[in-house]
Amino acid sequence: MNHTLKLPVGIENFEELRTEGFYYVDKTRMITELLNDRNKVTLFTRPRRFGKSLNMSMLKHFFSYDCDPALFDGLAIAEERELCEKYMGKYPVISVSLKSVEAPEYDYAEAEMCTVIGNEALRFRFLLDSDRLSEEEKKQYQKLIHIDDGDQRMFSISRDTLTASLRTLSGLLYRHYGQKAVLLIDEYDVPLDKAQQYGYYNEMVSLIRGMFGQAFKTNDNIFIAVLTGCLRIAKESIFTGLNNFRVMSVTNVRFNEHFGFSDNEVKTMLAYYGLEDKYGVTKEWYDGYRFGNADVYCPWDVINHVAQLRFEPDALPKAYWINSSGNAILRALVKQADTKTMRELEQLVNGMPVVKKIHEELTYNEVYDSTDNLWSVLFTTGYLTGRRETAPDTYELVIPNREIRMIFTDQILSWFYEEAGKDTHTFSAFCEAFEHGDTAEAERLFTAYLKKTISVRDTATADGLKENFYHGLLLGLLDRQGKWFIRSNVESGDGYSDILIETDSDTGIVIEVKYAGKGSLEAACKEALAQIEEKNYAQQLIDDEMKTVLKYGIACRRKTCMVRMAPQ
Repeated sequence: MNHTLKLPVGIENFEELRTEGFYYVDKTRMITELLNDRNKVTLFTRPRRFGKSLNMSMLKHFFSYDCDPALFDGLAIAEERELCEKYMGKYPVISVSLKSVEAPEYDYAEAEMCTVIGNEALRFRFLLDSDRLSEEEKKQYQKLIHIDDGDQRMFSISRDTLTASLRTLSGLLYRHYGQKAVLLIDEYDVPLDKAQQYGYYNEMVSLIRGMFGQAFKTNDNIFIAVLTGCLRIAKESIFTGLNNFRVMSVTNVRFNEHFGFSDNEVKTMLAYYGLEDKYGVTKEWYDGYRFGNADVYCPWDVINHVAQLRFEPDALPKAYWINSSGNAILRALVKQADTKTMRELEQLVNGMPVVKKIHEELTYNEVYDSTDNLWSVLFTTGYLTGRRETAPDTYELVIPNREIRMIFTDQILSWFYEEAGKDTHTFSAFCEAFEHGDTAEAERLFTAYLKKTISVRDTATADGLKENFYHGLLLGLLDRQGKWFIRSNVESGDGYSDILIETDSDTGIVIEVKYAGKGSLEAACKEALAQIEEKNYAQQLIDDEMKTVLKYGIACRRKTCMVRMAPQ
């Protein structure tokens, strides 16, 4: 009996995915390419949620002595019989993830690092009984797994032992097996990111520089090492002196399709679940990333979206990616933006590129030093993607898809509302104009607000989406009044009105917003007012016994608007 495979939402363990009936997009060709490349140390930098951790788990299970070959049955790597015979299941593997190393103080972060190393070292307790290790070497191992509290597993590892831990463990494994180790370090830069946020960056850099220096530099106990992260940290910061070290970033052609889903992979997944008709909207929302010369989708988004569609076929797409982490970098760019930067953000939101020189080698404490650095980080972390390279290290940057465009718009509007709220006099006058039927003042002030934020150009999106933008902008402003009862897209009369307001003076306001496009603002206002009458949008306000009901038609186009009110 055939059973439909489950969607692997949040599954990062390759063995679990392959044995527990989950759908898997085959990325095992990465193993072939990695072995053919045979670089000593390789760093892959990709945005979060692009399959880095799952790929690392895949590598662990392939190389490890306890490899189950059945995990790879039917996958691309299984066709490479000579390669599998030579490398599959032939190595001790040290595999650590640093994503959990985040704490408000350095001492706690170092303790978390000790826990990560200690737990990994515990997998090799057989070293204590190895007849190939000396008593002194066994004591070195015992230092890695020394625990103060047996119940809590609080590892007590000295700073010197921690710094040398990866080199020590690889050396002990080599002595035991007579075989060099594979070293995998996932999310290597998370501790540095958190350290920068909490103010102990220099201490964490010193620790990681020491650990990596000993692990990678002239360490003959390592067969290959693979690291993953979001940013390519400057070599002089933590990778000093590593000669046989290669970085595969989002700009590199090699390994470009091993992180993210290709168009064919997404089509195949949708077809498997009978969702071929959802291809267009899936592509619009989650495609558009450019890694090397490959166009890819965000896997996290696609898997979550398909999982939702399986049980709710009419479900609308959501911004799954941003909900998996914060957006502090984008917010920092918006808050630092001068007029030029705001216009560039406007270009991006409207589907046009901006050309920027990208600095791929940064340190985390340099990220917020300039807007130039922020553009580079937005590029490497997935908020922007490169359409083409126009000069060395200079790219046409674009927003990859509708999901990220929405994130940009929301963040810009959030900043805009903060700034608008600081000018309480203007804001009060804006709200009073609507309450008192002063269309000229409402139009003047709304136009002034439009000039302070981004505009939506005629070529950027469908007219319905443009209309939603202006609707949302106006609603966001009015909603900050605080004392009014405001509803949006509420059923009233024979349809759903854009905005219904009940003021504390028992004045009811109904607003219908139209996007004028290349047509007349006046005509769009008349259309809005006619729709209010035809659909009887004011009925809810009448039912709620508002003493006065004002009906507004508002037409918008880029940074201009017109406000008209129906006769009383």
